[in-house]
Amino acid sequence: MTYDFDRTCDRKGTRSSKYDTWQAAGKPEGILPMWLADMDFPSPQCVIDALRERIGHGIFGYTFLGGEYRGVIADWMHRRFEWEISPEWIVQTPGVVCALSAAVCALTSPGDGVLVQPPVYFPFFSVTQENGRRIVENQLQNRDGRYTVDFEDFEKKISENVKLFILCSPHNPVGRVWEEGELRRMGEICQKHGVTVLSDEIHADLVFPGNRHRAFASLGKSFADITVTATSPSKTFNIAGLQCANIIISNPALRSAFKKELERRGGSGVNLLGHEAMASAYRGGEKWLEDLIVYLKGNLDYLRGYLRDNIPDVKLTEPQGTYLAWLDFSAMGMTDAELDGFLTNKAGVWLNSGHSFGAGGSGFARMNIACPRSVLAEGLERLRR
Repeated sequence: MTYDFDRTCDRKGTRSSKYDTWQAAGKPEGILPMWLADMDFPSPQCVIDALRERIGHGIFGYTFLGGEYRGVIADWMHRRFEWEISPEWIVQTPGVVCALSAAVCALTSPGDGVLVQPPVYFPFFSVTQENGRRIVENQLQNRDGRYTVDFEDFEKKISENVKLFILCSPHNPVGRVWEEGELRRMGEICQKHGVTVLSDEIHADLVFPGNRHRAFASLGKSFADITVTATSPSKTFNIAGLQCANIIISNPALRSAFKKELERRGGSGVNLLGHEAMASAYRGGEKWLEDLIVYLKGNLDYLRGYLRDNIPDVKLTEPQGTYLAWLDFSAMGMTDAELDGFLTNKAGVWLNSGHSFGAGGSGFARMNIACPRSVLAEGLERLRR
């Protein structure tokens, strides 16, 4: 590999949500943070250089997403996913979560049902309920460590006054990269019942060898016509703090409704530095990303082998994508509160509690493995001890 992902970087004292909030979160000093989904790797050098150059200009006024930058995004989608998009389909927002909230309000009415597939990224619940909509759950089925969709239940739940389906693709936290047949079947059911799809594809670039991410909207015009796709370079290139997401909507009516909701909320100005970071990463960061995936695959192999040889009661749900490991601690026979206490106070490792991801998360925890291997090894050794 060209890039040194083994190099450790001290993030303490940088106002890092991951490292510097332990006290506010009630965690003990010295806990090892392996929870929040950002990486412990510096961004590609091309991103750092582009930011330095732009900062050197010295003026940071209002900016806009120009045609050149839209073209960079469209080119990335074509190269990485064979997805042909038009630049005018892109609406930029500061982040995916705020876009999810705006889409829920734009595409549904108070009291409408919004379908989610737990265990799933917990903001799906908050952006629905806090906006006065009703959560409807199609729980994923865990079959010997592989998660699948219960399609019979999916269609049954869709018929319960559901107006919007929030798809997580690749899925966080279980790591599934959905196959084309699975996506098509979900999409056909949504079309049949007049349900719009909000597809969160923020982890699309982070897929392990042997798997392929397919953008839901790329499966055909009938799928694109019912879809709002949320994408961002933030997970891919570790630039979440720069606040830049690209929402892709080909249907003019859906796009207009979404933009009107953004305006109702006061608009969504472009973050100048996020703009520069995104464009430079999409232009020059592909080799870095390819090396990153090789390194993450090595971390996954290390994690799998360590658990097998040292902590066999903890089971790895084999991820096909993302840098998040979904670990099954249920064989330890603890309640969720006991497991949280064990991880925090005895092991000294800060993981995401599985129950926070909704139904099916009890007895699990989510571990971020996007870190130097020495950090992963330290976390696992703390668990073993």
